[in-house]
Amino acid sequence: MPDSLLNWFEEGADRLGTLLRDSAPDEPVWTWSEEQTVGFWVRMQIIEAAIHRWDAENTIGTPAPIPGEVAADAVTQTFQVMAPARRAWKQAPAGAGERYRFRRTDGPGLWTVHFEGEQVRLMDGGFDVELAGTASDLMLYLWQRIPAGDLDVQGDKDLIDRYFVLVPPI
Repeated sequence: MPDSLLNWFEEGADRLGTLLRDSAPDEPVWTWSEEQTVGFWVRMQIIEAAIHRWDAENTIGTPAPIPGEVAADAVTQTFQVMAPARRAWKQAPAGAGERYRFRRTDGPGLWTVHFEGEQVRLMDGGFDVELAGTASDLMLYLWQRIPAGDLDVQGDKDLIDRYFVLVPPI
C-alpha cells in the first residue's frame, strides 16, 4: 500500500475527528437518516470504528469483543436507524407480525423488535424467537459477523433466517 494513501487516510480521519470534537452534538448537518445532527455522525463513527476494528483483528487472529456499552448502543441504533433504512433501501417484504427479542447476557439490555407491515418497532412483550448473548455478540450477529448458532436461541428457530429478509444486508 503506498504511503501516500495511508497519509491521505490519516489526514482525513484527523480532520473528521477535529470537526466532530469542535461541533455541538445537536448542530444541524446532512445525514441519510431522519436525525440530522452532528450527534448522529458521532454515534455512527463510533459504531463503524468498533465493527471495523473487530473485522481487522478477525483477519489476523482472535478479535477482542466490542466494548459492552458501544455494542449495546449499536444494537439500539440497528433497530432505530439501520433496520428501517435498510428495509426502505432494499424494498424488503412486509412484516407479518414477527417478534424478535435480543437479550443481553453481560449487562442490562433487552430489545424486542416487531415487524408489522412496513413498520419496525421496539416494543415490550412477548416474542416468537429470542437470541441471547453478550452485547458484543448481539451486535456482531446483527452486522452479520457471527452466525445465530453462536447465540442462545429460544423459540421459533425457523424465523432466524427471516430476520435478514426483513432487514436485508447492504
